[in-house]
Amino acid sequence: MQAATAQVKFEHRPNANPMSESQKAKAFEDLGFGTLFSDHMAVVRWSADKGWHSAEITARAPFPVDPASAVLHYAQEIFEGMKAYRTADDRVVLFRPEQNARRFAASAERMAMPQLPEELFMQAVEELVRIDASWIPKGEGSSLYLRPFMFAAETFLGVRPAKEYIFCVVASPVGPYFKGGAKAVTLWVTETYTRAAKGGTGAAKCGGNYAASLVAQAEASSQGCDQVVFLDAAEHRWVEELGGMNIFFVMNDGSLVTPPLNGAILPGITRASLIALARDNGIAVNERPYSFEEWQADAASGKLREAFACGTAAVVAGIGTVRHAGGEFKIGNGETGLLTEKLRNDLTGIQRGEAVDKHGWVYPLAGA
Repeated sequence: MQAATAQVKFEHRPNANPMSESQKAKAFEDLGFGTLFSDHMAVVRWSADKGWHSAEITARAPFPVDPASAVLHYAQEIFEGMKAYRTADDRVVLFRPEQNARRFAASAERMAMPQLPEELFMQAVEELVRIDASWIPKGEGSSLYLRPFMFAAETFLGVRPAKEYIFCVVASPVGPYFKGGAKAVTLWVTETYTRAAKGGTGAAKCGGNYAASLVAQAEASSQGCDQVVFLDAAEHRWVEELGGMNIFFVMNDGSLVTPPLNGAILPGITRASLIALARDNGIAVNERPYSFEEWQADAASGKLREAFACGTAAVVAGIGTVRHAGGEFKIGNGETGLLTEKLRNDLTGIQRGEAVDKHGWVYPLAGA
C-alpha cells in the first residue's frame, strides 16, 4: 500500500458543454437526492507498477468498463459520503473531511485495496468543489453531496486483489434525504436479515454492505416504513444500526444510549460528532449494547423518551414509530423529540457556519 505523498498535479479538462445557469436554477427548484449531478468529476488511477497517477478534473462521463473488470465479479469497491455547504456569508465549507479521508483508507485496507493518501483524497475533493462551486444550492436543508469512491478496474477473473483501481469523486446537489423533511420516520425491525457480523465488512463503507441491505429495505417499505433496523447476526437480539444510519436512544434521565462500535457497525462521522456535542452539553452518552426487548420495554414504560437516526445524507432524523413482526410501538408521542431537535440544530448550525465551531470541524475552502 502506498504511503502519503506530496500534493500532486491535477490536470484540468473543463466540461465543454456545462449546464447553463438558467437550466441549473430550474433544476434546483425541486431537488431530490442523488439524481442530479454537477459538470465535473475528479479521477485518479492506481496500478501496482505506477502507484497513484493520472490525476485529473474532467467532464463527468461514463467509465469504459470491461465485462471482465474485477469490480463486476468480486465487488472490490468502497465509497464515502460528505457534503459541501454555502454559508450565509457566502463561504464554501466542508465538514470534517479529514475524517472521511481516514475512514476511506480504513475501508480500503479491509477490502485489500490501495490506501489513498489523505492529502490526495482532500485535494481531489477540494479541486472538484472549487470548479463546481456554482452547483452548491442555497435552499434550507440543501447542500452539494460529494461521493468519493474507488473500484477495482483490472481485467481478470482470478480471485485475488486487483492490480489496477480508479478513484473518483462526483458531486450531486441535494435537498432533504427524507421526502417529509424533518418529520419523525417509521422504522421496520427485520428479524429475517442481518447486515453484518463481527469479522465481516460491517465497519467498512463498501457497496456490498448496502447491496445486502436492500432486500431488508424492501421488506421495510412493504410495511410502510422509511428505514430498516438490523439486529446482530449472532443472537438476533441486539440493535446495531439502520440500513444507512447509526441510531441513538434518549432516556428519561436525559442520557443517550447508542450501540458500541463492535466491528460490525459503521463508525459514523455524524455519530461521533453528535456524541461530542451531547457531552459538550453535559449529557451522558453510554455506548453499550441495547436489546430489542429493552427497546420495546423502555418505550412502553416511558423510560425511553426519544430516538433518532443519523448519517451524512439525512443528518439527524427523529424516530416516531417502530414496526416489527409482532406489532408496533411509538416512541414518546411519535414525533421528533426536543433533544433530537436541539442536537440536529446544533450540528447543522456548525455545518452551515451559523454557530460557534469550537471543535474546528468546519473546513473552509479558499477560492471557492
